[in-house]
Amino acid sequence: MAGESGYASRTLAEHLVRGGVGFAALAGAFVLLPFAGPVALLLLPVGLLAFRGCPTCWVIGLVETVSRGRLQRECADGRCELRKAGRT
Repeated sequence: MAGESGYASRTLAEHLVRGGVGFAALAGAFVLLPFAGPVALLLLPVGLLAFRGCPTCWVIGLVETVSRGRLQRECADGRCELRKAGRT
């Protein structure tokens, strides 16, 4: 798996489930704060773990997961371009 990002998931469904868990944990931490107090903030690390860092990291992983196998990078003469996979 050399050259692959640590943000993409194996499948789109897996990535969307991770996003759902992450957003639910982050929202739950703040919604439950008035009822559970600082204990509710224990959901924050769960959300960040599901996102693999932050919501932006999750979005980057979503784009990578969707585009995996559809785009390829070609570099020649110091220039790199993204092209559709299978096209030369």
